[in-house]
Amino acid sequence: MGDLRNTIKVIRERDPAATSSLQVVLLYPGFHAVLFHRLSHRLYRMKWYFLARMISQITKFFTGIEIHPGATIGKGLFIDHGSGVVIGETAVIGDNCTIYQGVTLGGTGKHTGKRHPTLGNNVMVGAGAKVLGPFKVGDNSKIAAGAVVLDEIPENSTAVGIPARVIKRGEQKVVNDLDQVHIPDPVSQEFCRLHAKLEALEKKLSEIENKND
Repeated sequence: MGDLRNTIKVIRERDPAATSSLQVVLLYPGFHAVLFHRLSHRLYRMKWYFLARMISQITKFFTGIEIHPGATIGKGLFIDHGSGVVIGETAVIGDNCTIYQGVTLGGTGKHTGKRHPTLGNNVMVGAGAKVLGPFKVGDNSKIAAGAVVLDEIPENSTAVGIPARVIKRGEQKVVNDLDQVHIPDPVSQEFCRLHAKLEALEKKLSEIENKND
């Protein structure tokens, strides 16, 4: 019951649209998905695999969120909106993480055993991001919307792009920083780099032409 109250509290703190606890309990699919995952995970640990999977699939049908009953989820997970979220069997999610719609915590098909990622505490994964493989995303890190993460991300980092790369790493702890807007756009950065290369090539071409004259 304490964990249930904490989950409701977390959602109300992080989502300004949540105006009451009753609204969260009745209308938030992310809350329902986490709640029923607790039950399916318990059954999975008891090796009641069929019943555990049945509960997870029914939950997926009603919420659009697929969490394998084998996944381990810490306290205070907030799945915002949630449609299209997929969390694999060996995924581990730490405390106070935030996951937006369309996120996949999946495998690459190359590994056995531990196949899915581990998120540390206070990790934010932006909308549509894919985190694929048996590595760790460190505490207090942020994955930008649309990023594809294929390698370990250090703690206190921000990762963007396809494949994702770390563009910021600081020692200061990130607390409830859910800003997905003010993160550098990897496409714009790439255009800037290409523009700089083009200018350098034009300059060299102009120098060659001047020598020939």
